[in-house]
Amino acid sequence: MAPDPTRTAAFRREIRATDPADIRRIVESSGYFSREEIEIAVELIDERIARGDASGYHFLFADSASGMLGYTCFGPIPATESSYDLYWIAINDDLRGHGLGRELLTRTECIVGEMGGRRLYIETSSRGQYASTQGFYTRCGYRLEAHLKDFYSQGDGKLIYVRDLTGECAR
Repeated sequence: MAPDPTRTAAFRREIRATDPADIRRIVESSGYFSREEIEIAVELIDERIARGDASGYHFLFADSASGMLGYTCFGPIPATESSYDLYWIAINDDLRGHGLGRELLTRTECIVGEMGGRRLYIETSSRGQYASTQGFYTRCGYRLEAHLKDFYSQGDGKLIYVRDLTGECAR
């Protein structure tokens, strides 16, 4: 039996030339995102490649011998002292439920803490399709901070989750 790729994942922060195509593949695999949202996910890695740290976008990738398994994109919220946004967390659809998302999120929280972040905010849709995503954030220790009704469209609100990262990781 082949080893579970989520248990043998290697994590990296450096950007590779193949990352934009891999990000597109992973985000498309979920079936959740519109064409526009997929383009935004790719634009963020392109922006990071073009501007480096000045872009404000940071990435953590999980890889296996067969390629990228998942990633996070995060960064400081402009004009705040120590608040960060998690812009994306995405896993190959066929790998969900194996713990890779939690591992990526935990590692991202530690990186944010090392960068001086004290709070991590996550936004998601209120649509029923996202119930498993909402449950994932709650199980990972995030609390629902705000619900902006009809934000994305009629009947599709924005949910904002937050977690205090103070003391979460050894620094």
